[in-house]
Formats: sequence, C-alpha cells, structure tokens
Amino acid sequence: MTVLGTVTTAIAGMVFGLSVAAPPGPMNAVIAEESVARGWTAGFRAGLGAMTADACFFVLALVGAVAVVERVPAVRGVAFAVGGLLMLYFAVGAARDATATHEAPAESRGFRKAFVLAITNPFQIAFWLTVGVGLLEPGRIDVLGPLPVGELSGLLVVRTGSPLLLVGFFAGILLWVVGFPATLVAAERRASGVGPAVAYASAVVLAGFGVVFLGEALTMLGSLR
Repeated sequence: MTVLGTVTTAIAGMVFGLSVAAPPGPMNAVIAEESVARGWTAGFRAGLGAMTADACFFVLALVGAVAVVERVPAVRGVAFAVGGLLMLYFAVGAARDATATHEAPAESRGFRKAFVLAITNPFQIAFWLTVGVGLLEPGRIDVLGPLPVGELSGLLVVRTGSPLLLVGFFAGILLWVVGFPATLVAAERRASGVGPAVAYASAVVLAGFGVVFLGEALTMLGSLR
C-alpha cells in the first residue's frame, strides 16, 4: 500500500466512524443527558460505554457470532423487546434528570447505561452484520473510480479489512465521544436552559425508540406463532 493509500484508508475510516456516531439516536441521547446533567466526564464515559459495545460487536463479528441473531428470528425478537424496555426505562431517568439538572448531580452511571443499551440495540447488531462485515472483509474501494475522468482512477484507494481502516473507524467514534459532550457542556454554560431542554429531548428520543423497538418485537414474535 502506498503512503497516499495508507493515509486515505485511515482518514476514510475516521470519517466513516464519525458518520456512524454522529446521527441522532438512543446512544447520543444518553451521552447528551449525561453531559448536561453531570458534566463532560459523565458524557465522555457514556460515549465510551457505547464505543465499548461496538468493540465487543467487532470481536463477535470476527468470529461470526453476531450472525446468530440474524439466523434465529426468536433471538431478534427478544433483542428488540429487551432493547425497547431498556430505552423506556432510561427515558424515565432522562426526564427526571431534566427536572434535576440544577440540583446536586447523582452519581454517573452513563458508561453502564450506554453499554447496556448499545449491546442490546438490534440496529447496532444489524450494522455489524452488514456494514461491519464489509469493513472486515479484505477488499478495495476506488474512491475516484466512478468519476468520468479516467486518469484519477486508482489515485485514492481505500482498503477494507485493513487494520488502518478499523483504527480510523474507532478513532472517528472516539473523536465524537470527546467533542459532542464538550459542545453540550459549553452550550449549557452559556445558556442555563439548554440543559433541561437537552435532557427532555433525550427522554423523548429514548422513549420513541423504545416504542418502535417494542412494536418490532411484537411483530417478530407474533409471526413465529
């Protein structure tokens, strides 16, 4: 691999990791709630919890264990049910944090909370069943190949299955885990109303995903009869 190819693969992994970590969802809702209620350290720990779950899925994908969820519909249904119930439970906690943001903060359990949510999140499992497997399999993506200018073909090549791609991927997630809580804490310091608003929004996001997950679980388990 050329020096340019090495740099391209590492940067591509980092950008992809950021793009996976940044969209709104239950994990970012937990990180946001912990950040505004208990500070940057708590938000960072929550992010590490979600990232640790990704690392576990990465190892399971390597050995093929994650595929069991895809092959056994009952396991998928139970995973959705457990994930949905946990999200509803943590949504209640987020709503309580919204009213207690300016009181003495309780001990942070963000790492455990985010890890449990992430490890039972069927969407995260599905990611490692599909896109994650693609990251692990050796291959070659010509970034500029589809362009009509032929001489650019082969200039920027990303190597899937490369350790550099995977290191970049987790580095991108870590960058988000560091920056997102810092941004929220800075916003909370500038405007005191930001904290409760973020905590309430986190509760709504978690509750919404919880209801969706429970609906999916009922559909899946009901089809097994």
